[in-house]
Amino acid sequence: MLYSDYNREASEDHRLKADKQKIYQELLVLRCRRGDKQAFAGLVRLWEKRLFYYVRRLVSTEEDTWDTLQQVWVKVLMGIKSLKDPQNLPVWLYRIARNTALSHLRERYKVQEHLDEGCDVGNAEVMEEAPCFEDVELVHHGLGQISLAHRDVLTLYFLQDLSIQEIADVLAIPLGTVKSRLYHAKRALRDVLERGHSDHE
Repeated sequence: MLYSDYNREASEDHRLKADKQKIYQELLVLRCRRGDKQAFAGLVRLWEKRLFYYVRRLVSTEEDTWDTLQQVWVKVLMGIKSLKDPQNLPVWLYRIARNTALSHLRERYKVQEHLDEGCDVGNAEVMEEAPCFEDVELVHHGLGQISLAHRDVLTLYFLQDLSIQEIADVLAIPLGTVKSRLYHAKRALRDVLERGHSDHE
C-alpha cells in the first residue's frame, strides 16, 4: 500500500469515527431532553474530561475546578431542553462552562479580568505563523503563565472540538477577533515556553 493511500484511509477512518461520535452525542441530547438519566450519565462521561481541562485552565485550583464543573452539570441538566439543535451541543457546553468559570472567578477572587485583548489583525493567514507546540506538559505549564483571554481562546483551540467560528460563538466575539486573539495567544505562549527553556539551559 502506498503511503498516500494509507494516509487517506487513516483520514477516512478518523472521519467515520468522528461522525459516529457526533451522531451518538446527538442521540444522547435527544434522550436527555426526554428525561433519560442514563443518557445524561453518558453525556457526562463523554464530555467531562474535556470540560474539566477547559475549566482547569480558567480557575486557580483543582478543587475549584471540580466545584465549578459540578455547577456546570447542574446547569446542563436544568437547561438541556432549551437546546433546540443537538448539533450545537459543543458550543452550548463550552459556553456554559466558560460563563460558570468566570462567575466563579468574580465571586471567589473579586477579579474582573479584561477579556477583549488584542486588535483584529484582519488576516486569516497570520494565525498560522506561530509554531506548533509539541511538549504537552510544557504547554500546560505555559498556559498558566499567559493572560486569561489568551489562555481561554488557546485552550478551546487546542481541544480541537470546535471550529474557529464555533470558538467565536462560545466567546461571543467576532470571527476576526478570534483569529487575532489566537495569533497573539500563540505568540505569548511561545515566548513563555522559550523563556522557560532558556532558564533551564
